[in-house]
Amino acid sequence: MTALLQDEGESELAVCARDLRLVEECGCGDGFCQSIRTADHPRGRPYGPGHRCVPLSPSTGMLILDVVDGRIVYIEVLDRPPLLRLEERAQPKGPPAAKA
Repeated sequence: MTALLQDEGESELAVCARDLRLVEECGCGDGFCQSIRTADHPRGRPYGPGHRCVPLSPSTGMLILDVVDGRIVYIEVLDRPPLLRLEERAQPKGPPAAKA
């Protein structure tokens, strides 16, 4: 994402993107959506002043950022390969080890 932001001329957001934290998954239940909230946001209310959308151009799918006052608050992730959860990345790859 940082490289895509740099390509769009969004260097300040690229720096901010390195320190994003996951607050909550989208939760819409759509199979093509893996969007995440990176800041608290009351549901059903607009972001208000200072909000802008930053569409990025990945090789597959779509990434659209909601930015409020220079802070990435939501990452819309659509039609992309599945993201790995932290616990999935920590698991060893390959067949299970044989028991002694």
